[in-house]
Amino acid sequence: MQRRTFLKSVGVSTAAVLAGVPARSREAGASGGAWRTFEVTTKVEVANPSGVTRVWLPLPLAVETDYHKLVGNSWKGNATVTRAHRDEKYDAAFLYVEWAANEKAPLVEVVSRFSTRDRAVDLSKPLASPVKESAAVLKTYTAPTKLMPTDGIVLETSREITKGARTDLDKARVIYEWIVENTFRDPKVRGCGIGDIRGMLETRNLGGKCADLNALFVGLTRAAGVPARDLYGVRAADSKEFKSLGKSGDITRAQHCRAEFYVASHGWVPVDPADVRKVILEEKPGLTLDDPIAKRARAKLFGQWEMNYLSYNFAHDLKLPSSTGDPVAFLMYPQAETAEGRKDPLDPAAFKYEIASKEVTG
Repeated sequence: MQRRTFLKSVGVSTAAVLAGVPARSREAGASGGAWRTFEVTTKVEVANPSGVTRVWLPLPLAVETDYHKLVGNSWKGNATVTRAHRDEKYDAAFLYVEWAANEKAPLVEVVSRFSTRDRAVDLSKPLASPVKESAAVLKTYTAPTKLMPTDGIVLETSREITKGARTDLDKARVIYEWIVENTFRDPKVRGCGIGDIRGMLETRNLGGKCADLNALFVGLTRAAGVPARDLYGVRAADSKEFKSLGKSGDITRAQHCRAEFYVASHGWVPVDPADVRKVILEEKPGLTLDDPIAKRARAKLFGQWEMNYLSYNFAHDLKLPSSTGDPVAFLMYPQAETAEGRKDPLDPAAFKYEIASKEVTG
């Protein structure tokens, strides 16, 4: 298939997409329902240390929102240095831990408490008081990143998809629908994927996991001139509606990336096209886009998040303090380095880390 033919094939009729979006009924406002409080414990024991050992652990979202607020963090262990950091550009919070070269059994345990409530934005009418963002913040979330460019094939594809879309909300909606229609969840991808959206479009391989598919939404939306960002975190409780979209107890491998976009009429709007594809693959055998379960997920996840989820940060290309390695594309997993280099964060057994969640009162 020639590239020009590919771009034609991915074009979606804006009118057709908007007409096909099921109606929603939900209360006006950005979030609602009762707050729930969770405790997440991250325990790290670095295997086979050599030289100075360093660890960086993502902490809960530092900025309080109407759907997520930090209660507090505490930590213990045998480190020589333990220091909380907040990234200047993205305000990402994380814990830096360092052990001396003579420490044979590096250990740290972090306990984080946070409260959440489900998030829903009524898109049928402008909100009375949407969240207003500064020009600087909006500029940050329309800019390209290393793996998420906004030029070349990304820009071309975005223009094809949004042709005829009149408003920023229309643009985000048709991009969301295009992601749901044209991508697929690939269970062979390690972890949550890497988010190389140019590579996905150039190879025409639109399979991946959440950090791929939702990054594709964010990149295409930014290329259309609409602010958008990924939210990195981890599932922390079972889902009330879709069993494939929740995890409780041992959440060591339950990391998940979400997405949202900004429009002046509604503020930040939550979406998750990657989880629509996860429902189709994992909720029950043989699901297709035409199944009522898939249709329900597709309608819900443009404008809503179930907050059975620990939010970490929105950061990209993050330089870890005191690290000898390259910046990380995103900080969603524990990271560690020894004299031999950076550990594989997608191998918890070798790295020796565990993450556990439980719901608490107060």
